[in-house]
Amino acid sequence: MNETILALLAFLPLLLAGILLIGFKIPAKIAMPIVFLTAAIIGLTAWDMSFSRVAASTIQGLIQTAGLLWIIFGAILLLNTLKHSGGITAIRNGFSGISPDRRVQALIVAWLFGCFIEGASGFGTPAAVAAPLMVALGFPALAAVVVGMMIQSTPVSFGAVGTPIVVGVGSGLDRAGISAELDSVGSSWDVFFQMVTSEVAITHGIVGILMPLILVTVMVRFFGANRSWKEGLSITPFAIFTGICFVVPYMLVGVLLGPEFPSMIGAMVGLAIVVPAAKRGFLMPKDTWDFPESSSWPDEWIGNLQIKLDDVVGRAPMSTFKGWVPYVLLALFLVASRTIEPLRVALTSINLSWTNILGEAGVSGGVQPLYLPGGIILAVVIVTYFLHRMNPQKSVPRYRNRPKPFLARASC
Repeated sequence: MNETILALLAFLPLLLAGILLIGFKIPAKIAMPIVFLTAAIIGLTAWDMSFSRVAASTIQGLIQTAGLLWIIFGAILLLNTLKHSGGITAIRNGFSGISPDRRVQALIVAWLFGCFIEGASGFGTPAAVAAPLMVALGFPALAAVVVGMMIQSTPVSFGAVGTPIVVGVGSGLDRAGISAELDSVGSSWDVFFQMVTSEVAITHGIVGILMPLILVTVMVRFFGANRSWKEGLSITPFAIFTGICFVVPYMLVGVLLGPEFPSMIGAMVGLAIVVPAAKRGFLMPKDTWDFPESSSWPDEWIGNLQIKLDDVVGRAPMSTFKGWVPYVLLALFLVASRTIEPLRVALTSINLSWTNILGEAGVSGGVQPLYLPGGIILAVVIVTYFLHRMNPQKSVPRYRNRPKPFLARASC
């Protein structure tokens, strides 16, 4: 079969997903099975895959999905724990001392905090953690998801402590063959590897200067009362400043130190500079932007993830710092689990895997529940329970009586 036709057939499932989800606005629970069946038929006919291999690949996908759901479950559980402990209220009140402007909050929570979580963990964790947190701060669920997904840009190449570069380049290329060629011209693999890291850091860093501005402009344009590009662009100086505060250390670390820590250090330096600057009103616009009244939000903005703080009563006031401690612990635990070798080995020792699924060579899947961010988040939830001195007699009934979980209703 012609290579062009094969390429078009390979792209067809992606195109079909876009048409059904965006063009016809068909729910994912209906659209995605159609896309799956289309991909399976193409595999069986155009690619000459056996039915057994298609089935094995399907099981492999389900195993990978279980890992992602484990991460999302942990993030939602942590958010609900903080809701009932009073931590979310403390975080929300703390932002009143920084800025009530939703654009600034998005830059701090989504961009800078999200970039740090991406650098520490990867696996889509920034969106899973930052989006629910933004909902708790008063963002529409759809806006939080859109902004959360836009995090997956500049920091991703150095996500999970540099895994895309360390594993993708270090293990994904023919190291022996490339090293031989490099040796013949007086160079080495280490020089080549650092050159790749440096070029990725510089290229992504240049684009990353504009990413915060793009993020807030899209949010304001599609979720503002006036649907105005101008209201988003009015924060340009501060957004560019936020981008620079992240990408300068990001690029320097990538060029000078290697691929493990650019995203994390860039985010930490950015937070250390941007938060105090926002408190002092540095480069801030004269206007303060907010979403329209929640009563006017369309149903598609809200979804099923709502964090109502009105029903959390009987909790003593908590400091902003104490409210943020669980997220600080999450960041520290994630970094430790990826950088401390004995701990990493212990966490990865439990691996629920299936090698050569249905006898198909090369089709394998597995879940490491303790090493995946979901396991780390669960540990933070346990620590938070004691740190915030939660009362089991008050907390457990609330968990039991809470609305149907977001994940269970997301496909409705």
